Amino acid sequence: MPSFDEVLKEAGEFGRFQKRVFFLLSQTGITFSSLFASVVFLGRAPGNFWCRIPGAAELSERCGWTLEEERNFTVLPLLLGNESVPGQCERLDVTWDASASCSSPLGRHGNGSAGSPPLAPCHQHWVYEQPRASIVSEYDLVCGNAWMLDLSQAILNLGFLAGAFILGYAADRYGRILIYLLSCLGVGICGIIVAFSPNFTVFLIFRFLQGMFGKGTWMTCYVIVTEIVGSDQRMVGIVIQIFFTLGIIILPGIAYLIPTWQGIQLAISLPNFLFLLYYWVVPESPRWLLTRKKGEKALKIMRSIAKHNGKFLSPHYSEITISNEEVSNPSFLDLVRTPQMRRNTLILMYAWFTSALIYQGLVMRLGIIGGNLYLDFFISGAVELPSAVLIIVTMDRIGRRLPFAMGNIVASVACLITAFLPEDIPWLKTTVATLGRLSITVAFEVVYLVNSELYPTTLRNFGVSLCSSLCDLGGIIAPFLLFRLAAIWLELPLVIFSILAAVCGLLVLLLPETKGISLPETVEDVEKL
Repeated sequence: MPSFDEVLKEAGEFGRFQKRVFFLLSQTGITFSSLFASVVFLGRAPGNFWCRIPGAAELSERCGWTLEEERNFTVLPLLLGNESVPGQCERLDVTWDASASCSSPLGRHGNGSAGSPPLAPCHQHWVYEQPRASIVSEYDLVCGNAWMLDLSQAILNLGFLAGAFILGYAADRYGRILIYLLSCLGVGICGIIVAFSPNFTVFLIFRFLQGMFGKGTWMTCYVIVTEIVGSDQRMVGIVIQIFFTLGIIILPGIAYLIPTWQGIQLAISLPNFLFLLYYWVVPESPRWLLTRKKGEKALKIMRSIAKHNGKFLSPHYSEITISNEEVSNPSFLDLVRTPQMRRNTLILMYAWFTSALIYQGLVMRLGIIGGNLYLDFFISGAVELPSAVLIIVTMDRIGRRLPFAMGNIVASVACLITAFLPEDIPWLKTTVATLGRLSITVAFEVVYLVNSELYPTTLRNFGVSLCSSLCDLGGIIAPFLLFRLAAIWLELPLVIFSILAAVCGLLVLLLPETKGISLPETVEDVEKL
């Protein structure tokens, strides 16, 4: 009986069929990255806003004031009494009732000439010039509630974390394409509910669920693409990440054209329903079918692949070699039970955590150059494209391990140099920091590919999902680590990033080289690498 890789070679390792599936599934990267970075535009600053005095709405309606006139009566007395109080988080400690005058509603309260007017903290009743522009104005995430915006992104990352465990496990047990399609359906439905959430609690619940299903779509499509191509074509795992970057580049254009946060949310969610059409054009992974003792179905799919690629399988291919391992449901113990698997798992988990922490930390530290949010966000995404090109050019020639290590080492050196460069040459600091970001992006993209190549088919989706869950943990920790350490010394986060990256660069040299080898089918295959 031939092995799967022998049959795949005869059917075509990267023919017309694989190219079509690759292109279709790659679109998932665009929607996932839009979800990943959407908080930048969903939670953008609401523009001018102020705290409304109790009773002001009724008085404004009775007097026929415009919003500008109401703001003048509400905020100008504050500015006259205390220029440091803009009227956003504090208000005059008065209440307007039916006896208030339309021409001078503060008349009987005094005009503050004898001293600063009495103030009270504002807890509700904010008025926004652009009330539907973002979730900040929709749910009053300002002043004392501003931390809730950070909470919304942390909840999304928790959803990613849950998706890595739950849906990664499900994809190895119930099939890649089934979980992919269910995840696409979940992202679309939850995205619609998020857009029309009646309150912030509902928003958080379904943003968590959307993150969970979103992680399911991204990780599962990545594994499918990796499993249906030959060992020499697995660079598609890097190319597919270019579509992630494309999503980052496209997102500011969507946000620029759509003025409301609900519209942006729907624009990045609804395309997931189109992916349900893949049910008719993307088959189940034949590698996975073999691990579940479904050799006949796998062979049928391989014959279909050969037909689409203009090839023909030998008629004596009546069976394909099936793994001798017992069909079992994956668990974490399977990833650490044997020496090689244990070493791979621990190093990959650390690499995922470090890459995510440094990547997000450098993005936040570099910030937005200039004042145009849309243009600067576009540029920050475009900066990542050279990293994918660099990987594609080098990895097939020198392998995976060296670019993986060098990406981390160069990022480490760049962070350390940036930390000690003088402030009076900002262009040089920005250039070196950008080099650090490019380098850690290289490491970030390589870990995807190496992770999928170092696990057997029986554990691949679960292993990739579990290790990548450390990426989500790094994403949750990054802002807290950055801002708390920066409060001690502005450049201290860069020193920490440098140490983490240097350690990672050395550790990944202990991983086996996977260039040109067949994907392992069993744990025994991994132990022989």
